[in-house]
Amino acid sequence: MNHIEQMIDYLHSGSLEEAMQLFQEIKRTGTDEEKYEAAEALFSLGFQEKSIELYEDLIELYPEETELVVLKAEAHAELDQIEEALECLETITETSEFYSRAMLLSADLYHMQGLHEVSEQKLLKAYDHDKSEEIIQFALAEFYIQQGRFLEAIRYYKMLNESEIAGVLISKRLGECYSAGGSFEEALPYYEEALEDERDAETLFQYGFTAYQAGHHMTAAEVFEELIELDPDYNSAYKLLAHSYEHEEEISLALDAAEKGVKHDPFNKELFLTAGKLSLKSADEVKAETYLRQAIAIDPDYLEAALILNRILLRQEKPDECLDIINTVRESGEDDPQFLWDAARAFELREDFSEAAEEYKKAYVVYNDHSDFLEDYGNFLLEEGRHQEALEIYVKLSKKDPANEEWQMNIEHLRQE
Repeated sequence: MNHIEQMIDYLHSGSLEEAMQLFQEIKRTGTDEEKYEAAEALFSLGFQEKSIELYEDLIELYPEETELVVLKAEAHAELDQIEEALECLETITETSEFYSRAMLLSADLYHMQGLHEVSEQKLLKAYDHDKSEEIIQFALAEFYIQQGRFLEAIRYYKMLNESEIAGVLISKRLGECYSAGGSFEEALPYYEEALEDERDAETLFQYGFTAYQAGHHMTAAEVFEELIELDPDYNSAYKLLAHSYEHEEEISLALDAAEKGVKHDPFNKELFLTAGKLSLKSADEVKAETYLRQAIAIDPDYLEAALILNRILLRQEKPDECLDIINTVRESGEDDPQFLWDAARAFELREDFSEAAEEYKKAYVVYNDHSDFLEDYGNFLLEEGRHQEALEIYVKLSKKDPANEEWQMNIEHLRQE
């Protein structure tokens, strides 16, 4: 067993002191080939500082060997010594056969620092130096997809002949680019190709989402069903599965999907909201109320859930519960003009007519051109005997719909008084 093999054995067994003694022996008396081999071994085992020492010795002996400089830069990069790594790389000129490798590493380092324009310049220099090198094409494509520049990413992904590079399926990446750019139909065949190679949860979700966005709702439903069977804890699939069935008017299946979702993800307010809406479509107000209340329990300022729940409570003539919902949401710091209208109707149902009048007056500022509100307000004013105000409201309504006989009769009756 030579010194390098012994050193590696010591490192694997945790005998660091013995390993470093052998390292010093290799550094003093080893051949250049042994130093190079030892440097590679130390780098791979996480002892980059020691590999740098050996590379520096070799660079001093062979300054024209630019590979050694790149290897030293890679060791500095592993140690997050960015400035030192870049100093090494800046010495590599286009005449070096390792120029492209140096530019790729430089691009990574600048990217890590958030200097994306500089990173792009380094990648393009590498590409100009060797346009046929697939790893450079791939690096550019990956850079552009991360930057959201999908057309440019597509250009470089399509240059690649390999179906997979560095564990990345190129067909999947193309699907991601087209989908992210809004070209959902174009994305679908790439996802289908990717799924032939690897039918994993992430790719199924992306394919299902893209099919949903493209309007292929039954395809999306089938994909999400497969995904959930593969991974029942993939919680984001349940809502999309429910909406996919809903688009196909399969309300029972949609509600079933939402209900399965809330069981797997009991703190997802959007799933409870979806289940509540679908329960309403199924004409089950009791179940809808339960789900909507659970959504608000998770998030007390969940406006959409509160507004839908209020409609149910007002229809069921439960004014106190409606006002409780409004107060709960307002106390959490949220508000909505619809609450003024809801409160007006709730106070009216409770026969608290002075409070109702105040809420109607405030709501009128917002809804003075809304036919349904104006009809509620006009009827309230009429019941309260505020005939002149009611007349003004009905006149406004009749201009919107002159054929409405009830409004015309109210106008005639009020004008005769």
